[in-house]
Amino acid sequence: MKNFYGGFKQISSSRRSGRRLSLGEYKRAVSWSKYLISSGAAIKGEGEEEWSADMSQLFIGSKFASGRHSRIYRGIYKQRDVAIKLISQPEEEEDLAVSLEKQFTSEVALLFRLHHPNIITFVAACKKPPVFCIITEYMGGGSLRNYLRQQQPNTVPHKLVLKLALDIARGMQYLHSEGILHRDLKSENLLLGEDMCVKVADFGISCLESQIGSAKGFTGTYRWMAPEMIKEKHHTKKVDVYSFAIVLWELLTGLTPFENMTPEQAAYAVSHKNARPTLPSECPRAFSGLINRCWSSNPEKRPHFDEIVWILESYNESIEEDPEFLSTYRPPSSNVILRCLPQCVTGNTCSCKA
Repeated sequence: MKNFYGGFKQISSSRRSGRRLSLGEYKRAVSWSKYLISSGAAIKGEGEEEWSADMSQLFIGSKFASGRHSRIYRGIYKQRDVAIKLISQPEEEEDLAVSLEKQFTSEVALLFRLHHPNIITFVAACKKPPVFCIITEYMGGGSLRNYLRQQQPNTVPHKLVLKLALDIARGMQYLHSEGILHRDLKSENLLLGEDMCVKVADFGISCLESQIGSAKGFTGTYRWMAPEMIKEKHHTKKVDVYSFAIVLWELLTGLTPFENMTPEQAAYAVSHKNARPTLPSECPRAFSGLINRCWSSNPEKRPHFDEIVWILESYNESIEEDPEFLSTYRPPSSNVILRCLPQCVTGNTCSCKA
């Protein structure tokens, strides 16, 4: 496996800087990755042949993100730019180690079956406790959260907001059509390509709709979490719709939701006082109306992503005809027609009347 270690070099965003890892960086990287080395060229476990990585083809570069039990590196796998997520099981916490292994297994199983332009592309994985490895395509634009941090508040052009929101909604529409809940939709888990295409990523706590129980003991992200999940109640796909509303608010404002509160304070305000982030006064009604529906405290009143995609696509078409559409749009007096329209355009039976 010499070329695995030989590949431990810094891979900069330009790939031309040539800066190598410092000794400290090298040792830390090796301390995690040494568990992935075996005597064979490819590591394959029982029943894992379809997705197992050939570790002799993996070159690990610079770390660009980290969590409590995971680190994400840029790298190359079979001449392809990739992101490498390493998950480390803590030796001293057996229950957590078991939980992380289940999370890894679930994430790989979901990623392996997903194929959509707005979903991160799975490449390969390696399961060799106490370190697991998930390899996906590399998104050069970084996270949507980082992009928004670089902008001044309320400065992202509304046409770009619409484009990004539509990418996210299409990815989520596909996920839900496959019977999958993301359950941690937030700007940090939305990745940008060089062409500003958005892809939904990080399926560590996602699940199949058929596996939903209560949210007891669930570890999501409070600022984006639907009130029913905060209260640890039974939940549905509509929790992702709530989170989408928070992301759309982020796109419009460039701010962090409830930034003047701790996560716990935000959770209490959302679940017990029905608090929501304040929409800017200049927010187009086309967006504010949709956001208010999506973050309704009643999950039944939130639209499905089929309808959200249809609405955003109709906005997009209207802008092509009238560039001032978003600033002049006034919502209809009733939501009934809007809720029926997606069925009309897909040819399904519809009871709405013109």
